[in-house]
Amino acid sequence: MIRTSRDRNELADLLRRDPHLHAYELGDLDDFYWPYTNWYRCGDAVALLYHGAPRPVLLALHRSPAVLAELLTGLLPLLPRHFEAHLSPGGVEVLARDYPVRTRGAHLKMALTDPDRLARVAPAGEVLTEADVAELTAFYQAAYPGNWFDPRMVETGHYVGLRRDGGLVAVAGVHVWSPRYRVSALGNVTTAPAYRGQGLGSTVVATLCRRLLETVDTVALNVAAENTAAYKLYDRLGFTPVAEYTEYVVGEEPAPAAVPDDDPQ
Repeated sequence: MIRTSRDRNELADLLRRDPHLHAYELGDLDDFYWPYTNWYRCGDAVALLYHGAPRPVLLALHRSPAVLAELLTGLLPLLPRHFEAHLSPGGVEVLARDYPVRTRGAHLKMALTDPDRLARVAPAGEVLTEADVAELTAFYQAAYPGNWFDPRMVETGHYVGLRRDGGLVAVAGVHVWSPRYRVSALGNVTTAPAYRGQGLGSTVVATLCRRLLETVDTVALNVAAENTAAYKLYDRLGFTPVAEYTEYVVGEEPAPAAVPDDDPQ
């Protein structure tokens, strides 16, 4: 049976049973993200519908396909018409009963399990601030088109950038950072195409991770399964795969609003 929950202690107790799998959800319990969240329970399984992105994002992750199917079956009447979904294996078949579903790609969840490897990379870069948001936005548009960047994340103080000739050439940031729940998730990591292959990505990631470990116990990330270059970078720095999931676009795209005709004729 599905029920909603706004009890952060209850949700944290459930999610901490598998913190590597649920790093994003644990982070979203923080005050910074909490207003954008809706939470659902079915037994000990938890689903999150996050409203802080351009489209709602459903996170429904569980090690058991049968438990996940039960959770999603109960959720079907409560979901919006159009959303994105991050689902563990066994979840999409349930959503496909009621929605058209388009696959965006298979992903790995990775967690920093050997932080001693970070010492192999000398720290470098600077902490970016709100004053850098315009430059950072332009950097992502050029170096990482299609990337989702929420400028609010810079307020966490956990975006590290490297500059060459006065401009950003490599950046690592976070999608989630919560000292209260001792968890973080890397995001918005990229290097300008002309500077790739020089180890700059490793430098900013390692520098950021050392900074994060001052306030959190879990550092995690999501990476596309086909992105072998990124996988190798994270592997060298001490990250290991902890779970698989797939991203989907679910439901019909809403029709654009009609434009009123101002011509009375």
